[in-house]
Amino acid sequence: MHHRTVEELMSRNVVRARRDTPFKELVRLLQENDVTAVPVVDELDRPLGVVSEADLLRKSADQADPSGRTPVPYLEAWERAKAEGSRAEELMSAPAVCARPEWTVVEAARLMEAQQVKRLPVVDETDRLLGIVSRGDLLRVFLRRDEAIREEITGDLLRSTMRLDPRDVSAEVRDGRVTLAGTVEYRSLLPVIEQLCRGVDGVVSVSGNLSYRKDDSRDASGDS
Repeated sequence: MHHRTVEELMSRNVVRARRDTPFKELVRLLQENDVTAVPVVDELDRPLGVVSEADLLRKSADQADPSGRTPVPYLEAWERAKAEGSRAEELMSAPAVCARPEWTVVEAARLMEAQQVKRLPVVDETDRLLGIVSRGDLLRVFLRRDEAIREEITGDLLRSTMRLDPRDVSAEVRDGRVTLAGTVEYRSLLPVIEQLCRGVDGVVSVSGNLSYRKDDSRDASGDS
């Protein structure tokens, strides 16, 4: 089974900012390159943080409303510092949460979820910037062709990994939804097969009506 890696999905032409990049230049970088965030790097091209549209908008939110209809929002001390900042190092969210190029989609997605970020700078073993991967990049695995998914499940997973006869178990895939059918030798194999299928890139769901010849669950629990 081959899982697509961050290196295969990331954008390599990364727009960068430096510590001293001024506010207006940051806005220009976002607008002209049609991106919503840029990594801030040091002199060795190592990510220090990320400046996003949300970071820059704090300055607007901190301004008084000329109409007087909305009050100036309360800001924590760190939010106030960002709102008053004028350079990238004062405005960025830091430290940078980074990924490695060899990571799988699952590893990158879990880090994004845990850190509540929308993108990850990708760095090499010396922490130098190689690219950037976004939520949208990770979602590209779900554009994988149904036939490619079916071939991986039937060939790599069922036949090569599980050593199952293709005449016993079949898989159909439509819009990423996998439907399994057939019979396996032992009941304990059912959750294993389903879990492996869910781990295939591009799979949205797994269902089916697999049956078994022998119920080995009682043997495993020690029942006679």
